[in-house]
Amino acid sequence: MKTKLFVITPPFTQLNTPYPATAYIKGFLNTKNVAAVQADLGIDVILELFSKKGLVDLFLYSGNLFENVSSRAESRDEISDNSKRIFALQDEYIKTIDAVISFLQGKNPTLALQICQEDFLPEASRFAQLEELDWAFGTMGTQDKAKHLATLYLEDISDFIVECVDENFGFSRYAERLGRSANSFDELYEALQLKPTYIDAILISLLKAKIEAVQPTLFLISVPFPGNLYSAFRCAQWVKQNHPEIKISMGGGFPNTELRSLSDARVFEFFDFITLDDGEVPIEELIFNLENPNSNSYKRTFLLEDGKVVYKNNSLKHDYKQAYVGTPDYSDLPLDKYISVIEIVNPMHRMWSDGRWNKLTMAHGCYWGKCTFCDISLDYIKVYEPVAANLLCNRMEDLMQQTGQNGFHFVDEAAPPALMRALALEILRRKLAVTWWTNIRFEKSFSADLCLLLKASGCIAVSGGLEVASDRLLKLIDKGVTVEQVAKVTRNFTEAGIMVHAYLMYGYPTQTIQETVDSLEMVRQLFEAGILQSGFWHQFAMTAHSPVGLYPEKFGVTKTTEAIGTFANNDIDYTDATGINHDKFSFGLKKSLFNFMHGICFDYELQDWFDFKIPKTKIDPDFIFNALEEGNDFNTKPNAKVVWLGGKPSLEHFTKSKKGQTWEMMTLTFHDKKESFAIQTNKNEGDWLVEILKKITVSNSKHYTFQEVKADFEAQFEDFELFWYSKPVNTLREFGLLVL
Repeated sequence: MKTKLFVITPPFTQLNTPYPATAYIKGFLNTKNVAAVQADLGIDVILELFSKKGLVDLFLYSGNLFENVSSRAESRDEISDNSKRIFALQDEYIKTIDAVISFLQGKNPTLALQICQEDFLPEASRFAQLEELDWAFGTMGTQDKAKHLATLYLEDISDFIVECVDENFGFSRYAERLGRSANSFDELYEALQLKPTYIDAILISLLKAKIEAVQPTLFLISVPFPGNLYSAFRCAQWVKQNHPEIKISMGGGFPNTELRSLSDARVFEFFDFITLDDGEVPIEELIFNLENPNSNSYKRTFLLEDGKVVYKNNSLKHDYKQAYVGTPDYSDLPLDKYISVIEIVNPMHRMWSDGRWNKLTMAHGCYWGKCTFCDISLDYIKVYEPVAANLLCNRMEDLMQQTGQNGFHFVDEAAPPALMRALALEILRRKLAVTWWTNIRFEKSFSADLCLLLKASGCIAVSGGLEVASDRLLKLIDKGVTVEQVAKVTRNFTEAGIMVHAYLMYGYPTQTIQETVDSLEMVRQLFEAGILQSGFWHQFAMTAHSPVGLYPEKFGVTKTTEAIGTFANNDIDYTDATGINHDKFSFGLKKSLFNFMHGICFDYELQDWFDFKIPKTKIDPDFIFNALEEGNDFNTKPNAKVVWLGGKPSLEHFTKSKKGQTWEMMTLTFHDKKESFAIQTNKNEGDWLVEILKKITVSNSKHYTFQEVKADFEAQFEDFELFWYSKPVNTLREFGLLVL
């Protein structure tokens, strides 16, 4: 019997764009001519819940709660005034919900004018923060402000759901507490024995309809995060109970990191298989086993045999090279129904939640693969394999045709600079109009010219790990960068017009209070210098598959227990030899960052951000300024590529006389997108310049090196260096003559 697959992402991930795992798998299955249907049950549940009918049912369901409270005076405090207000305004919510969702889907833009008048949407507690955020939208348009107000409106309803209907609800996660650090399966298992919640009931009704329509033989559930785990088990539970003939498998980011030592047999009351790491070959083997029952070949797969959990990896098949996994396929997903929200004013987080992005990967794994806090022992980091730039562009063009959208988020751990350069050149050669962003390491390869090239190709933002802004700790982390280097790279991106977001870390093993304070000072100076636009502090967490987790003694930490749980194992409790309580820094670090991101409070003493005594910073107040003042290295590598981003000049000849001598001269006029400019040279050098610009124009498939350009010049003239550093060439360098 031919296998038919149904592949889902369970609730909840993002509201604005589908999580790409199912699209990746469907794209691969297309290359094997295997029938597959995919669904994002997260967006399906949200749209069912946040609709006119959904809110009518929601308020009807919660009505009994309010009636019981009102009939018992002693219980009136059980429900907050906020929820009482929302319940009282239910008609206003029911009246407005469909129009708001349509607006957030981009289908009803004129509603923004009404939303911004602030008498259209019912308001509850989330709107209390509006007064202090008013200034944040002073330079933003009506659409953005309306999106933010509409987001607050949805969050008010969400607060009501959490308090009165289902405490586990959350827009981008569901029952996350049951999945996070769940060393034991007990709590999750007990929750699954309870009656399905209100949200569960919506999920199951949607799942039932899809299972009946697709009639799969193999049901694949991708679980990227802890916040998807509970609903994944609910989906599997319902299918097991109602369609026991369907085989069920779990894969994705959560099992890849958390379930590598799984031993609890109860998990297999819900799932038949759990696969690890790259999913293509494990799924291919599952299909083969279902179609050939005598086969017993598995790739990185947990299953139950004789009542015990076994891990099988006896397949002789190798994992597929990236060139053969196919282009992600987003068909079946309701791309026009995802909703863009603006929750907070952090510009990078806004990109995560606003707008729909086609997700792609430049390379499998991480080209650096050394950071000591990272899971570098796992294949998804350890096995590095880049995708050729022309193949990436082919996939981009396929996705633009398929989705009608030209925005791309490259979801690499750290995109390789050489591949980013090659991709940018290929995008420009093909004359594609695209918008893209990705994660990087702040390494010195990102020169000013490379950043200009990336910007020209459509790159709008990068995010990178500054982590702890301390050179001692960056060395311990094995980050391979210094704070001074980060400053120069962020300056290069910023001056090119590319937004920079920094991931910031505190509480790294052996980190002192002084280093935390000095790190904050470094961050303050980076924002004050205007070379960092966005950031986010997170506290260090020790994971089982990182060098710190594998060799804690090298980093001055001790595991609280060596016991390995029967279910999830990733986050590890530990004690730090310093004995410092890093939690207390959280509020001050985040509050200061919020202000720095908005260009204010740079003159505050660092002590002002904390309600406990901190030491004075030991960082020179001009450290970042001085780092940026250091002169550029004028040595150009002979094999560097020379590229011209501009167009063809118009030419005008004239003669120039001085002291009886006459020279034939040339004016070359160029028309940049923003302005026109002209340079003057003697005729011979001008003729050569016109010809060389034709050769090195970015639309050519051959790229000339600096050495080749130099040799071409010196075949006719002398002293290339004198010409290269002349005023005309310096002007061209300002307008798109790049050395990469």
